Amino acid sequence: MTTVKNSWNSSIKDGEYQRKESQFRNWITPDGSAGVSGRSGFKAEAGRYHLYVSLACPWAHRTLVFRQLKGLEDLITVSVVHPIMHENGWSFQHDEESAKLYGTTGDDLDGDNFIAEKYVAQDPNYSGVNSVPILWDKKDKVIVNNESSEIIRMFNSAFNDITGNTLDFYPEELRETIDHVNELVYHKINNGVYKTGFATTQGAYDRNVEELFSALEHLEEKLSKQRYLAGDKITEADWRLWVTLVRFDWVYHTHFKCNLNLIAQYENIYNYMLELYQIPNIAKTVNEAHIKCHYYASHLAINPYGIIPITHQQDWTVTHNRNRTFN
Repeated sequence: MTTVKNSWNSSIKDGEYQRKESQFRNWITPDGSAGVSGRSGFKAEAGRYHLYVSLACPWAHRTLVFRQLKGLEDLITVSVVHPIMHENGWSFQHDEESAKLYGTTGDDLDGDNFIAEKYVAQDPNYSGVNSVPILWDKKDKVIVNNESSEIIRMFNSAFNDITGNTLDFYPEELRETIDHVNELVYHKINNGVYKTGFATTQGAYDRNVEELFSALEHLEEKLSKQRYLAGDKITEADWRLWVTLVRFDWVYHTHFKCNLNLIAQYENIYNYMLELYQIPNIAKTVNEAHIKCHYYASHLAINPYGIIPITHQQDWTVTHNRNRTFN
C-alpha cells in the first residue's frame, strides 16, 4: 500500500485520489451564537468578512456564486489568487497583466505572498491543506471557515437581516432531497472528475470515470423530467453541480481524461447549465482564462510542459430550453 502526498489538497493512496477534510469550521450567525455545537460563533456584520478565492477552484466558485445570489458584494470583500499553483501552493502574485487576464488582486489585506501564510498565522504547527476558499474575519484577524459547503450555507441565511435578501437555496421542505442529491453529486461528479484525473492506476481511473459518466447519465434523465435537481425550484444542489459543469468541456474532458462525452452532448444538462449561467450576475463569476491557466499550467505531473490548449468556443448566452413544461 502506497500513499503519495501532493500539492492539490489531497493524497494518492493505491492509485486513488483522496481529498482531505477542511479544518476551520466556525460559523457566522445573525447574533454571533455558535449555531453548531462545538464551534465558535461570529456575528454577521457588514464589512467584517473577506473571502480569499481562486477563480479556477470550483469549491471557491461556489462561495462567489452565493455572494452574488444573496446580494453580499458590498458586505464581503474578495481577494483573488494567481491561477498558477506549484510547490508553495496558491500565490498572491499580481501585476497589471494578471489582473486584466486572470482577475488577480494580490493580498489587499495583509500583503502576504502565499495562502499558506494565512494558515500558519493561525497555527504555527498547522499541517492541514492550504486551500481556498478562506472566509476571513477582518475584525479579529482569524480564519472563520475554509469549508465551501458551510460557507454557502452561512451566506444563504446569516446576513438576511442586513441585506433584506430572503432568497432561500436550502429550504426546510427540500433539505432531505437536497442532501441526497448533494451526496451523489459530490462523490461522483464534483470530486469524481478529480478522482478520475488524478488516478495513478488504470483500475482507479476506469472505476472513477465509469462512475462519473453513470452519474451524469442519471442526472440527464432526471433533468429531462424536472427543471432543477430538487424539483421546480433552484437550490443549493444546482449550484454545487453547476460549478463542475462550467469547467467540464474546457478542462476536465481533456486534462482529466473525462472524455466519454462533452457536457454539450447532454441536451438537458447543457441547457440547464446555460440557464444557471444566464441568471443575473452569475456570468461575472466565471473567468475562462484563469480556469484553464490553473489546471493546465499547474498540474505538471499530468501536463508536464504546461501547455494550455485552445478549446472550442461556446456561446453560453444563447436561448436555453428550460422554460418548457415538465411532466
